[in-house]
Amino acid sequence: MSMQIIDAQFLESLPLPQPAEGSKEERGRVCIIGGSREVPGAVLLAALGAMRAGAGKLQIVTVESRAGALAVAMPEALVIDVPETPAGGLLCSPVASMASRWDSAHALLVGPGMVEEADGHEILKSLLDRTGEAVIVVDAGALPRITELGESLHRRTGRVIITPHAGEMANLLGVDKAAVETDPTLAASRLTEEFGLIVIMKGSQTIITAPEGIWRYEGGGVGLATSGSGDVLAGLVAGLAARGAEPVAAAMWGVFLHGEAGSQLAMKVGPLGFLAREIPDLIPNLMSEQP
Repeated sequence: MSMQIIDAQFLESLPLPQPAEGSKEERGRVCIIGGSREVPGAVLLAALGAMRAGAGKLQIVTVESRAGALAVAMPEALVIDVPETPAGGLLCSPVASMASRWDSAHALLVGPGMVEEADGHEILKSLLDRTGEAVIVVDAGALPRITELGESLHRRTGRVIITPHAGEMANLLGVDKAAVETDPTLAASRLTEEFGLIVIMKGSQTIITAPEGIWRYEGGGVGLATSGSGDVLAGLVAGLAARGAEPVAAAMWGVFLHGEAGSQLAMKVGPLGFLAREIPDLIPNLMSEQP
């Protein structure tokens, strides 16, 4: 299968949804499930990405000890607090029992800032088995055991997007990180072929594999390899999917916008040293510049 390059010209054939003037409901609802006592900021960065991508409504599901602070930091969101484990992670059973509160979400992002692998895995499983036609973006703490959910993933072929870096991909495939870095396209393609996943394989050049094809984005720059950058990317993808972009288009646009924002910050601030929290503010203007 030939690889296509993602750039502005290519994306002209995949315009983002442009809803008529109306309520925020028309731009979709996104729900972000994640965070922990020690890493609450990952959810905030993802939330900023989702809203700057144009989603209409936002829910955040996070640990009770940090929910109040997140509600103040992100006043645009409905923040739902969940009991936490002794280590400060999300408990699975309360999340699963409360799922009716976000059944109407058009896109869900699960994993940013999660620290409890077992509970994160069970939360993801409950979402895959319950949440209708929503696009599900899986990041960070919800990724390590996703390959154990083959049957649930196959039922959602082409509607689950994962965002691993090389280390996470190596763990998923049971290979050395060096093998993934040598051929990231092969690594990503294995998960797409076996589970029907859309894979955003993060790296110096980002590879996207999906049942429909393979793409590469060559921009961005080294400055995007910074703490929290991946959380913003995951939020962007979820926000675009909530707006109504097809899952593959949401992945491609998310990667492109994230990378172009990095390029602009590299020119404005410097190739290194800009912060993940600075990325989302550039997104609306970048979207307006595209056809």
